[in-house]
Parts: sequence; C-alpha cells; structure tokens
Amino acid sequence: MSQSHEEKIGIIYTAFSYLLWGILPLYWKLLEVRPSLEILAHRIIWSFLFMIGLLWATRQLKAWRHQLSAICRQPKLVGGISAAAILISANWFIYIWAVNHGHIVETSLGYYINPLVSVVLGMIVLKERLNVWQWISFALACLGVCIMTFQYGTFPWVALSLAFSFGFYGLVKKLASFDAAVGLTLETMAVTPISFVYLLLLYNDAPSLLSSVTIWQGVLLLGAGPATAIPLLYFAKGARRISMTMLGFLQYIAPTISLLLGVFLFHEAFTKTHMYAFSCIWGALIIFSFAKTKRMQWLHDKWMKRNSLEV
Repeated sequence: MSQSHEEKIGIIYTAFSYLLWGILPLYWKLLEVRPSLEILAHRIIWSFLFMIGLLWATRQLKAWRHQLSAICRQPKLVGGISAAAILISANWFIYIWAVNHGHIVETSLGYYINPLVSVVLGMIVLKERLNVWQWISFALACLGVCIMTFQYGTFPWVALSLAFSFGFYGLVKKLASFDAAVGLTLETMAVTPISFVYLLLLYNDAPSLLSSVTIWQGVLLLGAGPATAIPLLYFAKGARRISMTMLGFLQYIAPTISLLLGVFLFHEAFTKTHMYAFSCIWGALIIFSFAKTKRMQWLHDKWMKRNSLEV
C-alpha cells in the first residue's frame, strides 16, 4: 500500500474520530435527567466490558494479560495506570456535567486550549524546547483566558479543568507508552470496582433512581461503553498513519462542532467577550499549527541567527 494511500486512510480515520467526539454532547444530552456521577460510573463499567470484548475479538487479550503481569511485577507501573485512570475519569465527569448543565461552549474552549497545555507540560516535564511562534501562541491563549476571566466576570474553570486533566492524561500516557486499546482497558479496569460499589450504594440509598431508568435510558447507559471506545480506537488507527502537523489541524474538528452545537442548537450564550477570548485562542492555534511547518521553522531560525549576531 502506497504512503499517500495510507495517509488518506489515516486522515479519514482521524477525522471520523474527531467528528464522533464533536457530536458526543448530543449523546450525553439524552441522559441529562440522570445524575452526572451515575452516568460516569456506567460509562466506566460498560467501557471496560466493551474493551474486554473487543480485545477478545481482535485477539489482543494476550497482550492485555502480558501488560497486567508486567504491572504486577513493577509496582511503579501501578502508579501510572492509577494516575491515568483518575485523570480520564475526572475529565469524563467534568465533560458530562458541563454538557448537561449548559456549558458546551466552555467545553469547546477547553479542548481548543488543550494542545497548548500539552506543549507547556512537554516543556516543563519532558524538557522540550518551544520556538518563538509557540511562545507567541501560548501568550495569546493566556490572553484569551484572561479576557474570559476579567471581562466576562467568571473564571473558565470548566475549560481549564478539561484542558489540564486531558493534558496531564496525555503526558501520563506518553510516559507509560501503552497501546491505546490495552491502556484504556487497564485504566477502566482500575476504576470499575469503585464505580460498581458507587452504583450499588447509590441505588440502595435511592431506589427510585434505579426504578426510574427507562428502557431507552438503559440502552444509552450501556451504549456509553462503545460511545467512549470507538472514537478512541479510530483515532489510534488514524494517528499512526499521518504526520503530527496533519493531526494538529484535524484535532480542532471536535471543539468546533461542539461550539456550533452549543450556540446554534442549545442556544448557549456567545457574547462579544466570548468572541474576543475565542479569537485569541483561534489565533494562538493557527500560529501553533503553522509553527510546525518548514517555512515557520526557517523564519524562526533566521530570527534567532539575526539576534545572535546583534548580541
């Protein structure tokens, strides 16, 4: 198979995964009458069971068992899996809560900011170096957050919580370097017992919650597993076939769709302050995306060379 054909397939897989993530608010909105923690617990349990079935169908159970035994032999790996499980659970909860409480626009802001957060974490933890354009994009993003905070009068905690929880999750995943499917299975396995106990206590204390689950809601809760895993698997298939630059452009599909849904379908507020803040973020992302191109790198090198001569 030619490289161009592989790249086309990669673009299709990756774009489809971001499309699914973009319309995910529609799914959680169908469950907005249910408590967010209840939805989260079901999402974790059914994601784990779905992933076990998927690993069995794709003959990857052996790889999962191998990683599990490696974790048992190396207690340090337990910390990595636990951290990833806590971070992704927190991210899922904040997202579900935000969608069902009228904050879809702010969730989109969070996922616009996320790539920039990941860059900063890479700089701090992995000692990666930022070029001039990346510093400019980071400064613009900070300006956007400040505008939201001081002019709109509310600290965008939903956006920043989503951005940082997923940013740290990506960092932990990079350090642990588990396969996407195996890693998600291990992470959901780590928090499935907690989720199961929580649901038992919840339904024991409030039996009406269990009795009020309709057939349609039951199907949706069960379907939270596939709804979580399928986009991730398509992303994993696509990401390894395309460049990081292309991946950088495609990742803005999801928050853009969410933003449009929040404003035009669910009629959430989008004021001038939102426009100013989002414009800063969008400008930052444009600069950030082009910072990876050869032309921008050439300009950066030329600027650095000129400055060094002046000194």
